[in-house]
Amino acid sequence: MVDRLNRFFRHIPSWLVYALGPLPAVWQIYLGVTNQLGPDPVRTLEHGLGEVGLQFLIAGLAITPLRQVFGVNLIKFRRAIGLVAFLYVLLHLLVWLVLDVQIPALIIEDILKRPYITVGMAGFALMLPLAVTSNNWSIRKLGGRWRKLHKATYAVCLLGGLHFVLLVKGFQVEPLVYLGLTILLLLLRLRYVHTATRQMVNRLPSLG
Repeated sequence: MVDRLNRFFRHIPSWLVYALGPLPAVWQIYLGVTNQLGPDPVRTLEHGLGEVGLQFLIAGLAITPLRQVFGVNLIKFRRAIGLVAFLYVLLHLLVWLVLDVQIPALIIEDILKRPYITVGMAGFALMLPLAVTSNNWSIRKLGGRWRKLHKATYAVCLLGGLHFVLLVKGFQVEPLVYLGLTILLLLLRLRYVHTATRQMVNRLPSLG
């Protein structure tokens, strides 16, 4: 079954992610332009784009555990998923900057005084170098440093989940589910790395 799935995914080009991934954003923007987003369309659009961005971040984070635990190989789509996630986060930020707050002094004040905005901006700042270096030229140029740099993805996902939890008012299950899923995926990855390291050490010849 897993082999059949992997053969199926091998025949799907990664450019489909770039082509289909932005469609929910196009749809949400269309709803906003045509006044179909309810009484507060700017806030609805802002939150909708941010949530889809977080979903793509978690999807990218799930790729390695899926391969490690179930043998499903989606590595070829990871870069595209990450870049589409960045697109949504960027649009989410632009809606907040241009359509919501607008006044530069208030933007700076919100970043400094509102924890959820501080956390969100920290996540976006970490995403910038990841998006800029998500290309073959950067991989060749940075060498081993590229992999170390892109480990910041883990922090980005955690900050994104925390941003959502801090954003909502009162107790809501959905943001906690996103954050919990992010933590679970990171724990699965850490467990695999620990097990693989222990097996490698056990295979080393004894010095005694």
